[in-house]
Amino acid sequence: MNPLKKIKLISLAALLPFALTACKKDSNNSPVTPQSNTITIENVLESQPLVESGTFQGTGTPALIQPGQSTTITFAAAKGEALSFATMYGASNDLFFAPANPGIQVYDNSGNPIEGDVSAQIKLWDNGTRVNQKPGSTVTHPGVTEAKNISEVIGADAQGNTYLPASKLVKATLKYNGNSTFTLTLQNTSAGTTNETPLSPGVWSVSYIVGGALQAPNPLYTVGQPTANGLTNIAEAGDNTALSAYAKSITGIFTPLSPVLVVVYNGINNPIYTTNQSDAGKGLTPLAQKGNADTLAAYLKTVKGVKAVYVLPAPNTKVLLPSIAGKQGGVVSQQLDVAAGDRLAIATMYGFSNDWFFASADNGVDATQKGDISGTIKLFDDGTAINQFPGAGLTQFNLAGTPLKESQPITAVPNPNAFTTLPPVTGIIKVTLK
Repeated sequence: MNPLKKIKLISLAALLPFALTACKKDSNNSPVTPQSNTITIENVLESQPLVESGTFQGTGTPALIQPGQSTTITFAAAKGEALSFATMYGASNDLFFAPANPGIQVYDNSGNPIEGDVSAQIKLWDNGTRVNQKPGSTVTHPGVTEAKNISEVIGADAQGNTYLPASKLVKATLKYNGNSTFTLTLQNTSAGTTNETPLSPGVWSVSYIVGGALQAPNPLYTVGQPTANGLTNIAEAGDNTALSAYAKSITGIFTPLSPVLVVVYNGINNPIYTTNQSDAGKGLTPLAQKGNADTLAAYLKTVKGVKAVYVLPAPNTKVLLPSIAGKQGGVVSQQLDVAAGDRLAIATMYGFSNDWFFASADNGVDATQKGDISGTIKLFDDGTAINQFPGAGLTQFNLAGTPLKESQPITAVPNPNAFTTLPPVTGIIKVTLK
């Protein structure tokens, strides 16, 4: 026998057992060993009750709003949200101007923006911390202390001093700027009246509305209760520093997360979305705009390479609420059967937006890994609805609005963005595998 031929035969004989073993494994389609993993998604946002807050003042030094002068406040608001503010009646011991709670209404019952003179909504209040003297330039500051609750001054104070209606001393004019933003102009109209007075620098705020209820219905003061949170500094001395710091401390982000879409897949790229491309029209738009993942879930179940699809609503509430007043936020979990090579991706709506959604970045994560994978989640703009201030948009679906269409590619939401600065994504959504 040819020696080379003999070597070939020996080599083939040596390899044959391995070849037969491999063929046998393939012919039996022995599955890759599965393992169990549990995914848990939590809304860990420490929510705040105010959407926005800020300060206003005059142009002089000190920054008073003198008779005949005016100042402006620009803000965003959704239907049902209102603008509150407080400014000192300067020629008094402890009186201040403010709208009746919860503030100046900026939409009518049909959701149409209100424009024009809204002065009738401004009232005059007694802070209850100083005995009132006759208002005017001869008032001695700070005056004699007292300890009463905040009360409205209607015509006369407890000492018999008389006052014109607040609407005769301060004119408030509302202008709609479009896209849920307004400008309120406050003009000091007290010149030449018996109640001529400067107005102090002030503080303003807008409260979130959640399920039809304002999170801060009495944002700066409460009638019939003692003054608090630095309002006295404004009412007695026109100093807005302390009240501004308080308002700022309760201003921030509030958003629920929609029922969470979870998909396990293998051999394909992330099937939920592709950045820098337009929404594919397979169901991501309802998720991003309305928090409804059902259409996308149904589509994904037909995609080759997708192994499992889940939609996880929170118990009772369906949406995952944030932490409110220290109470734990919403949590959902799902047991997964996964194997080596499987990938995992999720998506959930930033509830108080027009079309923002949280999702696994790039091609998701190894579905078999363990631990906190929150760092792999990013916030995206679906590009299908015009953006407004998150939590203060008239056309945001979860604030009783109808999104206004646009057509832009899917992109990451910048932070800071055109409206506000968000917490890190990991400060809003936590995702763990165990």
